[in-house]
Amino acid sequence: MDREAFFAGLRTPALFTRLSQEQVDGINAILDACQKFVVTDQHHVADILAQVFHETGGYMLPIKETVMPSHKDKNPSDSTVISRLDAAFARGQLTWVKTPYWRDGWFGRGPIQTTHKRNYQKVGKAIGVDLVKDRNRILDPAIGAASAVVGMRDGLYTGKKLADFNFGKELAAVDGGGQFGPRRIVNGVDGTDKKIAAYHRAFYAALTAAGFDGKAAPAPAPIPMPKPAPAPPVATAKPVTGTAAAAGGIIAALAAAATFFSNLPCSWLGIMCG
Repeated sequence: MDREAFFAGLRTPALFTRLSQEQVDGINAILDACQKFVVTDQHHVADILAQVFHETGGYMLPIKETVMPSHKDKNPSDSTVISRLDAAFARGQLTWVKTPYWRDGWFGRGPIQTTHKRNYQKVGKAIGVDLVKDRNRILDPAIGAASAVVGMRDGLYTGKKLADFNFGKELAAVDGGGQFGPRRIVNGVDGTDKKIAAYHRAFYAALTAAGFDGKAAPAPAPIPMPKPAPAPPVATAKPVTGTAAAAGGIIAALAAAATFFSNLPCSWLGIMCG
């Protein structure tokens, strides 16, 4: 798949008018996790992206519960999250909650919110990461993406999984005024079916335009290392032959004779030493 073409296809009013680096990083992490965990059906990949888009308010990276698209701080302290949830609960805004689950820190985290200690344990075991020892590890982009992909693939959130649905029929049902069943993979009936179906269609169209085939884009070929230049040949003295050799011998003999006579005493030569 051509990821550059894929990201170009995401710039649509249904999804993004522009893409931040955080959004690109989050989407790439999900695509990589789909490859790693062998989620290659185009509808399945599109639905994971659609559900994460909704759950993160379009941020596409893991977040903590209560973080809204308007918040600049995407990673508030645990105490801040707990205070927000306590305040919302006191105002009667969390009508589906009977017992606060967040006060021990097991509130929602991830690109798709994982809540309750037992679910952190279940998801962590499925992806090979100890999320009970350090629950904030699910905020790591790669670990968070793995939790979303495996969680939806295996039905870890509600018991419903991607393979349970015929997406063509589900999309047709929404067009006819019915429900979009795949939302049940993440949550119960929460009034978001039409939104999730619209996001699903937009992601699916971008995957199609990018030539999605269930395979990662090939890695670029490695740049060949240059071969070392050959060492220059070592110069060797050529033997002297022929006339040049004879002349050289005569010159050497005369020089030796001159040296010999110059070292004799003057009296030996019959010369007056002065």
